[in-house]
Amino acid sequence: MAVANFPALQFKTCDIFRSTPKCFKLLPLKKTNLFAKTVVEAKANTRTESAKIRNRRMLKKFNGTPRRPRLSVFCSEKQLYAMLVDDKNKKCLFYGSTLQKSIRDDPTCTTIDAAKRVGEELVKACIDLNINEISYYDRNGFARGERMQAFEIAIANYGLLPT
Repeated sequence: MAVANFPALQFKTCDIFRSTPKCFKLLPLKKTNLFAKTVVEAKANTRTESAKIRNRRMLKKFNGTPRRPRLSVFCSEKQLYAMLVDDKNKKCLFYGSTLQKSIRDDPTCTTIDAAKRVGEELVKACIDLNINEISYYDRNGFARGERMQAFEIAIANYGLLPT
């Protein structure tokens, strides 16, 4: 690699500042490498943005099939929603949430108990559909809270969670 050396430039002060005809030298500020690559710095993402980016990257790798669907779970501030997704046929094989009356009504329960019931309903649907494993457990970048843990315990007993 060659480093460019710039010769000292000479100007007369009268040419620049229109003052006395003394000469002075202007030196280059720093030596630059002409063959250096341009480096673009990435923005620092917030925690939620990086989780979403990571989730999109993982969705490219793991696609659900009818025998090995993708389990997508979304947890809002108060509720939990779960889906078994067949990405090849673009179908939802199972949908359950803590808002469903069949899960919430008999007897009335908290959202954590309802999340556990959603997991149990998911296991029943997997048995009916003859599904023994899932291709990817998609938490959508969310941390494991109490509702998520209750849901995971219910489906881990059946062996659906990948290790």
